[in-house]
Amino acid sequence: MSAEYLIRPLTDDDWDAVVALEHDAYAADGLSEGREALQSRAVASPETCFVLEQHGTVRGYLLSLPYPPLRCPDLALAEDTTFESGNLHMHDMVIAKDLRGQDVAEAFMRYFQARAKELGFEEISMVAVRGTDILLRLLGYRSHREVAVPASYGRRAVYMSRPVD
Repeated sequence: MSAEYLIRPLTDDDWDAVVALEHDAYAADGLSEGREALQSRAVASPETCFVLEQHGTVRGYLLSLPYPPLRCPDLALAEDTTFESGNLHMHDMVIAKDLRGQDVAEAFMRYFQARAKELGFEEISMVAVRGTDILLRLLGYRSHREVAVPASYGRRAVYMSRPVD
């Protein structure tokens, strides 16, 4: 990742920027969760939630939390449950529109995978929406179409996972 980008832990001061990025990315598709649900993911595991900063401005974020394998949070619900699990669920990652297609997201995911390994997780999971499962397969993720994903993720949502290594 370029020296002009900094990946750091998410802080309370970042929430306005995170909510704005999330709304911009998902509202048109009806997938926006809102502040309360997003914050509930970070409360469950603050050490696995990050922002991508460029020149002092939050330009992306990644929210993840330990979650049982082959399960995922419902977008429509805030959660107050914390799970002990060897699976780290990448709940959401958004990069500012003008940074997409510049390998920024891939570098952010590599950082996340390295961090998951440092923390002792064995597997990473996520729900791919809007056809992103095609790209995620190229990054080593395997589709689990047998997993029922909550309707809040939309019709084309696919649960995916990969080993941390």
